Amino acid sequence: MSPRPKKPRRCGCRFRGKAFKPTGVPLSETEQVILSRDELEALKLCDADDLTQEQAGRRMGVSRGTVQRILSAARKKVARALSRGNAIVFE
Repeated sequence: MSPRPKKPRRCGCRFRGKAFKPTGVPLSETEQVILSRDELEALKLCDADDLTQEQAGRRMGVSRGTVQRILSAARKKVARALSRGNAIVFE
């Protein structure tokens, strides 16, 4: 039995292919953490734009629970990358 198809999501972020990395260290020499467009959009909407998860879900076209799961994964990735000096690559 195959999983249900992924629901299309609306994302306004335009950082595809770019990276945030420690200064003075080449990207090829740092461990890379991949942050998906969904994760970046959820972080932006909830943390930078101060929307609730429900409002962010409406903007992205998904449920509040989905936003919560995406946001949790994104925050964990960003915290690990910042604390370990890894590069964050935007998918």
